[in-house]
Amino acid sequence: MVRRVINASLGTQLFLLQMVIVLMAVGGTAGVWVQHTRNQLAKQYQARALVIAESVAALPEVRRAFSAPRPELILQPIAMSVQRAAGADYVVIANRDQIRYTHPNVSLIGKRLSTDGSPVLRSGEPWTGVQTGTLGRSVRGKAPVFGADGRVIGLVSVGILEETVTEQLGDALPPLIWTVLGVLIAGSAAAALIARRVRRQTFGLEPREIAALLEQREGVLHGVKEGVLALDLTGRVTLVNDAARELLKLTEDPVGRSLAEIPLTERIRDVLSGGDPGEDRIVLRAGRVLVLNRTPVSVRGQHRGWVVTLRDRTELVRLARELDQASSATEALRAQAHEFANRMHTVVGLLELGEYEEATRYITRTTQAYSEFASDIRERVGDPTLAALLLAKSAEAAERGARLVVTADSDVAAGAVGDPQDAVLVVGNLVANALDALDGKGGTVEVHVRTDEEGLHIRVRDSGPGIMPELAEEVFRDGFTTKVAHSGPRGLGLALTRQTCRRRGGWVRVHNDGGAVFTALLPVPARTPTAPSETTDMHPADLK
Repeated sequence: MVRRVINASLGTQLFLLQMVIVLMAVGGTAGVWVQHTRNQLAKQYQARALVIAESVAALPEVRRAFSAPRPELILQPIAMSVQRAAGADYVVIANRDQIRYTHPNVSLIGKRLSTDGSPVLRSGEPWTGVQTGTLGRSVRGKAPVFGADGRVIGLVSVGILEETVTEQLGDALPPLIWTVLGVLIAGSAAAALIARRVRRQTFGLEPREIAALLEQREGVLHGVKEGVLALDLTGRVTLVNDAARELLKLTEDPVGRSLAEIPLTERIRDVLSGGDPGEDRIVLRAGRVLVLNRTPVSVRGQHRGWVVTLRDRTELVRLARELDQASSATEALRAQAHEFANRMHTVVGLLELGEYEEATRYITRTTQAYSEFASDIRERVGDPTLAALLLAKSAEAAERGARLVVTADSDVAAGAVGDPQDAVLVVGNLVANALDALDGKGGTVEVHVRTDEEGLHIRVRDSGPGIMPELAEEVFRDGFTTKVAHSGPRGLGLALTRQTCRRRGGWVRVHNDGGAVFTALLPVPARTPTAPSETTDMHPADLK
């Protein structure tokens, strides 16, 4: 039977358990009521018996009978008359020696009382209680009989058998039984409704199925590599898996806490809270490039909160940056090849026209100009990687109808930039954004690079429209972009630039002076000066 109950459905188990609770509650209440009623009836009959006993004890003929030669002949008719009139089961009168003068069973007259009456005889005080005598267990009332001199000369004991009390209690049970039945029916209906509601809320799933779903949910959430974070309608975190904790670098459990209580950057809070809506929102966190998507969650047509997925795109962005650098080099080579082809056509034309001396001078001038430009950059920029980048960007600028100029006061000592990849990232992104700002309309990009004991100083100026003052800080927010096209991981160039500078202890800023002017400091690893007027939050972006 127990096994059947255990294996029963969730609704059946709930119904049975609630019925057990209802039965226990109703049974306990009924039991208390019965006991309380029985006690009340017993007290009422005790008081009734005592009143009868005191009335008999106060009769003058009773007092006078105690001095008669045979008191029983006078008292027995009086006792039987009172017994019948009062509805008592017995009226016993005894003298001070506890010898009976009256009793329903005449054979017991003249014999000693079966229960001790000495407390009443000694104290002269009435007594009530329950005792067992010759007729059975009964509720009793005993009253002393006083003589003419005021002394106790005997007692009157009146009793009502417990059977009589039980019979009257039985007369009061039908209303209780109907009440109990009504409560049981109402409890059964309520239990059935509760069980039905629970089945509906659990979609008819059994406990073992719910446990299996919970285990699968935990396994899936903590097994996927993508981060998952859930928020309720108040903005509190209700769920977070291991991947999300790792990506957001959360050292404490955020479940149950609001976003304002979790140590996150304002940019991440904006995306998580919906302040920056949209798909594939890019944020930076602890050197990682994360892509966040915030999706509303609805249950049975009601909005319950949001779920945010986090994907690590650091490696993808790194590869995209390397591809972009390779593309830049390829573009530079293509531009050089195109320029070389134009020059070769010019030489071929001069040769066909028989202008041999002019062809020779043209070749000499072209070769000398390029060699002088390359040598000039190589002399000012001692780091070969950075010099190659500037040469490639110069060719790209020429291809786009612009001109790249390296200032005369540029001076980069060989080996003074530390990690050349960092320098290439910072200078490359700043120059790329400057060329984008020209928007193919031609113009000049001026680059100044210099190294000293602090590190690599960079200044990139373009002749474009400049940056609106209200966007001077906004452009450094990760995800910010002014480009219409979004074919790749946009909004990261300046974000990565600022992140790289800050990781090395430097800074990057922007202002307008005939166009946008970006200045940056990239310290060498051994020296990490603090940037003035720089905040610590990573909120950069590029102009893409």
